[in-house]
Amino acid sequence: MNLFTPLAAAVLLALGSANAQAAHVLVVLSDADHLELRDARVYPTGFYLNELMQPVKALRDAGHRITFATPEGRAPTVDRTSIDAAYFGNDPAALKAHEELLAQLKLTAAAQSPVLSLSRVEQIGYGEFDAVYIPGGHAPMQDLLASPALGRLLTDFHTQGKPTALVCHGPIALLSTLPGNASFLQQMEGQQRATAPSSWIYAGYQVTVISNDEEEQAKGALNGGTMKFYPQTALQQAGVQYRSNAQPWQAHVVVDRELITGQNPASAVGVARALLDKLD
Repeated sequence: MNLFTPLAAAVLLALGSANAQAAHVLVVLSDADHLELRDARVYPTGFYLNELMQPVKALRDAGHRITFATPEGRAPTVDRTSIDAAYFGNDPAALKAHEELLAQLKLTAAAQSPVLSLSRVEQIGYGEFDAVYIPGGHAPMQDLLASPALGRLLTDFHTQGKPTALVCHGPIALLSTLPGNASFLQQMEGQQRATAPSSWIYAGYQVTVISNDEEEQAKGALNGGTMKFYPQTALQQAGVQYRSNAQPWQAHVVVDRELITGQNPASAVGVARALLDKLD
């Protein structure tokens, strides 16, 4: 019997080491299933399938634990236009695999979704989480940019230097930390210009987000509607140093201190890799 004791001890030690290396990542999505446009128009939207599931799959495959949250704890909505093999390297099998994982997680199932509210996350304690990831789709433009609860969470992660990753329209959520957020957004909607305090925690950071050029090229998808403002312009007005790709729709990832930002849907895999590097 004693002959097996060293082996058992070695197995337990290995398991302990593996668990010690696993991180707990908080994935924050929007509650919104639409984006309010100018002239009282509304665009049905949600999260982009690949922007959520490619990083989620990469994190799971690396052994990391994931908790999902939205501001109000409602099941998020997938943008139906994103369920397309074009976002998965034109590989139908990859699209199917990520769709199946989404179904397995039950995120979008109203009665079964494991999604927490951000108030519940705050009760649990931000110290429980090692990193945060925010995917895009147009939905973050509806609520995440103005969420006080998200602002508190991101401010804490910034203070602690914890990895904070966002992609496509997701980086607009950084504005939730902006002092005078409501006034800033009102100015952007009315004038396309706004004044932000230089003390903003992300002022001077190098950041990318879906570019104005890409928004212009994709605006036909809004069925004739017009966004109230573009995220690139808003983040520049707030004080970031905007960094863009050389050609629209090429993958582009920017890392500055704890912050990881990706420009467009093609950047989701690169953002996942950068986040995994920070978690190693």
